[in-house]
Amino acid sequence: MNLPRGLDPRLYKGTDVEHLRSLIHDVQDFPKPGIVFKDFTPLLADPRGLALAVELMANPYRGQGIQMVVGAESRGFIFGIAIAQALSAGFVPVRKPGKLPRKVHAVEYSLEYGRDRLEMHADAVHPGQRVLLVDDLLATGGTLEACGRLLAKSGVKLAGISVLIELSFLRGREKLTGLGDVHSVLKY
Repeated sequence: MNLPRGLDPRLYKGTDVEHLRSLIHDVQDFPKPGIVFKDFTPLLADPRGLALAVELMANPYRGQGIQMVVGAESRGFIFGIAIAQALSAGFVPVRKPGKLPRKVHAVEYSLEYGRDRLEMHADAVHPGQRVLLVDDLLATGGTLEACGRLLAKSGVKLAGISVLIELSFLRGREKLTGLGDVHSVLKY
């Protein structure tokens, strides 16, 4: 059985991971022609699948002293909060511009069609804190790389990055070199 690093194979049956895969639906030509979107919303509606996904994303970081989980807008919030609870850590959202009411740290990053910006409250994390970065998907790596730069401004210790799905053919992991361990539950 091919389980993610850090998991005891005696606790999970191969059918558990295959159950997760069965809950990810391919949607052709979304959000634009030529894209095959990995829709995980059926997984969210399945109590067993949701619990298993959170466990598989959190388990490699148990016992590593994670103090904060940082989730990228917006789907990173879904898993990030649950993982923070599983690790007895706090949660910090990284948002698009204009969504946070207090002083922020910000980074700009490139998209295939332009530039965007991510923000985090300036006082959300503190130098030296052990942080886990969470998102639903690693595709080209742009958002997670920008989040890593944002966290670096705060002086935290990035323990790793955990995602539910990695589209490995897009090679986004290469953009994350130097940001710590990248853990993905399902690879396509």
